[in-house]
Amino acid sequence: MRKVLIVGAGQSGLQLALGLLAADYDVTVMSARTPEEIRTGRVMSTQCMFHDALQHERDLGINQWEADTVNVEGLGVSVAAPDGGRALDWFAELDHIAQSVDQRVKMAGWLELFEDRGGKLVIHGVMTSELDALARLYDLVIISAGKGELVQLFDRVPERSPYTKPMRALSLAYAHGVRPRPEHPDKMAVRFNIVPGVGELFMIPAYTLTGNCDILFFEGVPGGPLDCFDDRPGPAEHFVRILDLMRQFVPWEYERCRDAELTDAKATLAGGYTPVVRNPVGTLPGGAIVLGMADVVVANDPITGQGSNNAGHCAATYLDAIVEHGDRPYDAAWMDATFERYWEYARHVTEWTNALLQPPPPHVLQILGVAGQNPAVAKRFANGFTDPTDFQHWFMDPALWEKYLAEV
Repeated sequence: MRKVLIVGAGQSGLQLALGLLAADYDVTVMSARTPEEIRTGRVMSTQCMFHDALQHERDLGINQWEADTVNVEGLGVSVAAPDGGRALDWFAELDHIAQSVDQRVKMAGWLELFEDRGGKLVIHGVMTSELDALARLYDLVIISAGKGELVQLFDRVPERSPYTKPMRALSLAYAHGVRPRPEHPDKMAVRFNIVPGVGELFMIPAYTLTGNCDILFFEGVPGGPLDCFDDRPGPAEHFVRILDLMRQFVPWEYERCRDAELTDAKATLAGGYTPVVRNPVGTLPGGAIVLGMADVVVANDPITGQGSNNAGHCAATYLDAIVEHGDRPYDAAWMDATFERYWEYARHVTEWTNALLQPPPPHVLQILGVAGQNPAVAKRFANGFTDPTDFQHWFMDPALWEKYLAEV
């Protein structure tokens, strides 16, 4: 039985670990925290997983919260006008539901499920020096922890990484008591609010420790008015500050949140990171090689909500590649080929995400405007969040957009 070590207990690492267990591999996961420490800790992210990524979980029988989690049925886009109103506002239904489960809930639950299914769990924050000795005990070592010292094993790929600093200042809060949008009170949707020159606000229906809720998530242009959380305020002040920013820049969303309150005392987060693509093969001091996955090798800004989706797709791709490889050695050539197989998908997400971090070109402004009048365009944009590879065919190139516009 082949032995695999996965360092990191996030979406990608645990999904892969559970998939390998089902395929009769001997799997060890190293997590820096116990399930209970994760469950009682601070929120770690926003997330909204769309149909294709959710299907990977269903296929493995690990979609434990699907029946309890609010269904995201559509995507709404609003663009703020200078007078405080909306210059643009439209809604489109998804072909299939999306869902968002607080990673504190999911990762704690998956760690427990991993042990219940016979996996070996080691609670220990591993350093590079320790990994050097451990690597000799396994046929394959995979690094799925996207933060910390181990990421330094993987070199940045400049030609795939156009940015050298964070492109947005991020701040979020999980809240109960957010009212539905009055325009579509019976439709739960991700709301994508754009404030030109200032940033974006996403409203994401989600499931957390205390039931269904909403995530209020600001992406602020660095140095702008939304970039105001460097002092790391406490949860109550953090939430007040988010509501004040909503009142100022997206008053139509603030009206829904007048009576909202934090879901728990650890339901806020602020920060930022540089989008980057890294080499998938890391070499340890003793010469052993390790494979990076998900955020370790492709870390995008969350403006397109694809982080957990990318992680799910990466885990599914790696699972197939590992099983198909049989008893052959996991050498550097195989690792590179496995990553490139994932990159065939992830590159489209990266290009689309990086493009949205820049001021929109004229044809993108036209797309958003036409979508408000033409349901087919709105629906295609919304469903691109499920399959971002579609954007290459019409959204990314003005000539292709003109061709599509003529067709619709």
